[in-house]
Amino acid sequence: FKAREIILMAWNSKKASIIKKAVEGEISSDVPATYLQLSDNVEFVLDEGAAEHLTRFNTPWLVKDCIWTDKLIKKAVIWLASTLNKPVLKLTEEDYNNHGMAQLATEKGPVYNININIFNQVQHTITGWPGGKPNADDSQRPERAEPAKKRVIVFSPHPDDDVISVGGTFIRLVDQGHDVHVAYQTSGNNAVWDDDALRYIEFAIDFVKSQNQEESQLEDLYQNLRAFAQNKQPNEADPKEMKTVKGLIRKGEAIAGARFAGVPDEKIHFMDLPFYDRAKVQKEVSFEDDIQETIKLFQAVQPHQIFAAGDFADPHGTHKICFDIMVEALKRLANEAWTKDCWVWLYRGAWHEFETHEIEMAVPLSPQEVIRKRLAIYKHQSQKDLPVFPGDDAREFWVRAEDRNRETAAAYDKLGLAEYEAIEAFVRYRI
Repeated sequence: FKAREIILMAWNSKKASIIKKAVEGEISSDVPATYLQLSDNVEFVLDEGAAEHLTRFNTPWLVKDCIWTDKLIKKAVIWLASTLNKPVLKLTEEDYNNHGMAQLATEKGPVYNININIFNQVQHTITGWPGGKPNADDSQRPERAEPAKKRVIVFSPHPDDDVISVGGTFIRLVDQGHDVHVAYQTSGNNAVWDDDALRYIEFAIDFVKSQNQEESQLEDLYQNLRAFAQNKQPNEADPKEMKTVKGLIRKGEAIAGARFAGVPDEKIHFMDLPFYDRAKVQKEVSFEDDIQETIKLFQAVQPHQIFAAGDFADPHGTHKICFDIMVEALKRLANEAWTKDCWVWLYRGAWHEFETHEIEMAVPLSPQEVIRKRLAIYKHQSQKDLPVFPGDDAREFWVRAEDRNRETAAAYDKLGLAEYEAIEAFVRYRI
């Protein structure tokens, strides 16, 4: 290398896989960055997300002695069971010794006691009562028994995140009698194809004609938007009228999905947070009005439970912004009495799931509930087949959701827990 110093910088978990290959993989022209291993003057500048797959951070017991916290023990034992494809309760001292965990066995053993402790911890995350089981001992359950009927807000950054990511739990909460509200934080209008928007306007024109009403204004609007769509440049912003049509398409789909889950119309909230459209045209964006809108909702509902998107690898950044707005609103309301008894549960989006050792509440879904969730997702017709933003996964959203939920159930099964059709997973966020 001719360079006196080389610095490679990477941010967020989407880069974690390639960073691991660059730092720890075999040198190969398939990954040119691996050649940096041959230089003595390379510095990698990474954030926690980009570094998360590196051995020294992901499985540190393989390369050094560790301070064995409860979280690290749980992660290590689940990793060992998964690596060996053995149930937790069948792990032996030899397994520990042969996989870098002799220190753990010596300091915290005997091994079987460690196994039992971790097995119980994972088992206690499983509940069929995501809102808490009434009149039950909740000391070993992830949620409180009281109040028996909870006020719940399910936050959905995009109009379909609720049913895709938490649809089974959403339906279960309604079925079990909780006061469930759903809050759609943005319109999601940039995720609708122009052709679909024009098709809806055509429908409106035909409907107006069928009622013997004047349709000339709609005709003019249609022709203008059609001309725009035909000449639209990459990344060109839609005119206001096109945004409105696309937003209404997604609003109608969200209402249909929420109704299918059993939520009454008066508990379906469309927040339409201003940042979503403003951020497309302004470099500097204030979120104060978004925070105030969220505060109003909190004060109106005063929830005992909040479900919010915790998938910060969302390629559009919307999940993280919506989360930050929600947290700031809660912080400003910290002195209100209801916030002292309000728990926040994070769910992951369509992109990836929490690691098994991270999960704090696992809600099993029956085969029938998986189908009900799928039908709720089907209500979002504009996102079927080929969505505008599919990410790097060619599967439809409902397929991704089911596969992910089944993979979580399979992971629990392999650890020696009960075998379920599917599981939705949550992590509690403590403000």
